[in-house]
Amino acid sequence: MSNSLLVEFYQQIPENGPQAKSKATRKEAIEAFKHHVAERYTEGTLLRLLANGDNQARRAALLALGLLGTMNACPGVAACLHDDDHETAQMAADTLWSLWFRADAPDNNQELQRLVRLRDREQALAGLNALLERAPEFAEAYNQRAILYFRQKKFECSAADCQKVLELNPFHFGAQAGLGQCYMQMRKHRAALKAFRAALRLNPRLEGIAETIRALENALGEEGRRDDKK
Repeated sequence: MSNSLLVEFYQQIPENGPQAKSKATRKEAIEAFKHHVAERYTEGTLLRLLANGDNQARRAALLALGLLGTMNACPGVAACLHDDDHETAQMAADTLWSLWFRADAPDNNQELQRLVRLRDREQALAGLNALLERAPEFAEAYNQRAILYFRQKKFECSAADCQKVLELNPFHFGAQAGLGQCYMQMRKHRAALKAFRAALRLNPRLEGIAETIRALENALGEEGRRDDKK
């Protein structure tokens, strides 16, 4: 299956922005794109297009994988975080989040979406605990609980959940950066520096991380620069 047909389907989706068509029209176009792709492309084919296509083909493949892909696509998608094209790299990040949020059984995925929308933190925490009881391999559920723990200033609990995420999903740049933030709050600056460097290796466009790394290196002095050589 050539990339020209995939790009043709992709180009039929109206763009976002002030001149774009209504959100409903765009949503319908994305659903049509999803249907066309599901009928004609396998995940393996999309990953090959992702690796070998031009910018338009890579963006189309990323959108398709975000709609239909599995966790098996993570390595190929994560490689695009380093793409020279900024839009492609940003789409890769968005695609990974889509994959991570639907990495478990459909009912568990829906429950996670419901829980992250809750404003009551205690209710959300109870729900995440229950979700992880029945879905102990659901990395994104641990990540969302880590975020909740961080907001509750339970930094050790948050760090433990970030580490669990990375055991299950080593491409999770959000959990890696979150781990760095936990270590910062715990005043473990060398550990924070190591975590932030690892996050930037996963996703070199993470906002603010490069600046944080430089600040930690300056604060730690020679010790921080020596760690960078290990």
